[in-house]
Amino acid sequence: MYLLVALSAIIAPFVFLVVFRLPATKGMTWSAFIVIALAMTIWGVEGKLIASSILQGIHKTLTILWILFGALVLLNTLRKTGAVDRINQGFQNISTDMRVQVIIVAFLFGSLIEGAAGFGTPAMVTGPLMIALGFRPLAAATLALIADSTAVAFGAVGTPVAVGLSTLPEASPTFYQEIGIAITTLDLFAGTFIPFTLIVIMTVFFGKGKGKGLRDALPMLPWTLLIGIVYTLSALLYAVVFGQEFIAILASLTALIVATFTAKKGWLLPRKSWQDALQEDFQLETKPSSMGLFAAWSPYVIVVVLLLMTRIITPLAEFTKSAMDFSWTNILGVEGITSNWEFLYSPGTVLAIAALVSVFLHRKRFSVFVAAANQSFFTMKMTAISLIATLAMVHVFTNSGINAHELVSMPQYIAASLANSLGSIWFLVAPFVGELGSFITGSATVSTLTFAPIQHSVANQIGMDVNAVLAAQIVGAGAGNMICVHNVVAASAVVGLSGKEGDIIRKTLLPAILYGLVIGLASYVLFYV
Repeated sequence: MYLLVALSAIIAPFVFLVVFRLPATKGMTWSAFIVIALAMTIWGVEGKLIASSILQGIHKTLTILWILFGALVLLNTLRKTGAVDRINQGFQNISTDMRVQVIIVAFLFGSLIEGAAGFGTPAMVTGPLMIALGFRPLAAATLALIADSTAVAFGAVGTPVAVGLSTLPEASPTFYQEIGIAITTLDLFAGTFIPFTLIVIMTVFFGKGKGKGLRDALPMLPWTLLIGIVYTLSALLYAVVFGQEFIAILASLTALIVATFTAKKGWLLPRKSWQDALQEDFQLETKPSSMGLFAAWSPYVIVVVLLLMTRIITPLAEFTKSAMDFSWTNILGVEGITSNWEFLYSPGTVLAIAALVSVFLHRKRFSVFVAAANQSFFTMKMTAISLIATLAMVHVFTNSGINAHELVSMPQYIAASLANSLGSIWFLVAPFVGELGSFITGSATVSTLTFAPIQHSVANQIGMDVNAVLAAQIVGAGAGNMICVHNVVAASAVVGLSGKEGDIIRKTLLPAILYGLVIGLASYVLFYV
């Protein structure tokens, strides 16, 4: 019975969002009620902890909404300044093929943002950018989420590794580098194919001709394999040479250079351009823009530079973390129930600053920014309800280890049950435990913090390579980003599809499962055969 109660945080959202296709405002509200009721009645979680966890969820919602606002206000500002039209014209010079554009924008540029910021920021940036390039909203949200997977293991300058594994006895820079090498080795078998997976999902689900999906995808196989191999091989090289902090940043930059050069030359690409995922009413601006291409892209350059500076330069990092700290510690006096919000350090602040600076760079009036801000606030209204319900459920679930029955937390109970029954095939299970953690908590770092000790213990008990199991956990946590409920809610909101979260998960679920399966098989082949 306890296992079924613990699984309610997974079963309820899946049933309401995916099976019944309810909008997240309803589906996640019902899910939250069910999980909270079971936590109080069956798990023995006291009312004070429930209340503090709900407040923790509300506070965390504000931090996500701020990032969401930053992403929207930047895009809306760039639309009004004409920068988006110039960016689009620039892409037309590289390739008019949407299959090429999705790799450059969603996978490579998104991975660069992931390496610098993490925390769900890439999908909130690349989704709207793809909308501006003419992608249909459902395609933009789905592809942005799938693309933000391979780089997640090293997101926010290596946070899932350095923080996620920090509670283990071996924790040290050398240990983190070993795990980074193991992760990038496994990803040679899975991450390499993410670019082609993106193409298949786009052509199959968003193409116009029935039965043409795979036929439209296959001509892209040589080029996507080249980009995938460049990314994963360079990631392995950077893991060996530099450690885990800069893998996503450097690998995405390396592959971005190769992708742009080869696409402009047309190497390994089909001659016929594919644009079936284009919005029906989309009109490409044909009038030549007076704005330079670098000037148009400069706000995004500012975003990447500021994110890196505030995370790499120690004095600046300390200042941005402490100058405006809206964190809430020990909520309602409950020890350990905390929600962090370092306002200046937040990606939302960086995105908003870039939007404001772009007004002056592009020589527009301040009223342009004000109009963009008002438009962005209006877009976010319904999203707040969905996120509050989702995060209230998540934090009750993760904090359930404090209870009257002396039970472990629900996620730990699930993992322990899986370990007891599936220990003999744990190499296949490990990545899915990581995915499970990300699906519920919305964070690869929290997934690893929660489950790494269990993965570590299981690996030692049954004589498996500990580094391989931990690497599978982190890669799986990255794949879980595709289906994480609050990431899906945010990604759907920024493209104007609030209420369609179930439709998105139905399309991202299979790639997430395949990713975990390939990682499980790769870990078996590499470390156990």
